[in-house]
Amino acid sequence: MKRCGLILVAIAFFFFTGTFFSAQAQEDIQKHASCKYCGMDRAKFAQSRMLIEYEDGTSVGTCSIHCVAVDLSLNIDKTPKTIGVGDYNTKALIDAEKAVWVIGGSKPGVMTKRAKWAFAEKGAAEAFVKENQGKVATFDEAMKATYEDMNEDTKMIRERRKMRQMKKAD
Repeated sequence: MKRCGLILVAIAFFFFTGTFFSAQAQEDIQKHASCKYCGMDRAKFAQSRMLIEYEDGTSVGTCSIHCVAVDLSLNIDKTPKTIGVGDYNTKALIDAEKAVWVIGGSKPGVMTKRAKWAFAEKGAAEAFVKENQGKVATFDEAMKATYEDMNEDTKMIRERRKMRQMKKAD
């Protein structure tokens, strides 16, 4: 009987702490529900969302690395303290600079023609590449690719928005 009670307490503890950490991990989505630049729902795009925390105490939540590049360009005089990104598989916020990135592949990206996905572990990134193609990269390489793609991606986004407006008008 004592053993059963102990097991129940242990289960309750793991359930409570799991719920607590899950809620804490989603805190950035509660604080920044939609992307500052494009308005996309960050919960819906949790696997690509990003969070910049600046040294001055301000933060910005975006839907993707594309919108992070926009923010970093507009805030050239602010120094990022941390940059987080959603892990593609778990959607947990991880350190973008320590993440293993995959550039390209057959899986459509968020706000970009050439996808950029982040993974907490190299094995997960390699498994993704094996299934979807692409190239394993660092954060710096992913940011460089994002800036290289900015013109074409911006034109693509404008065209998609124009098409949506035309459909709404019908």
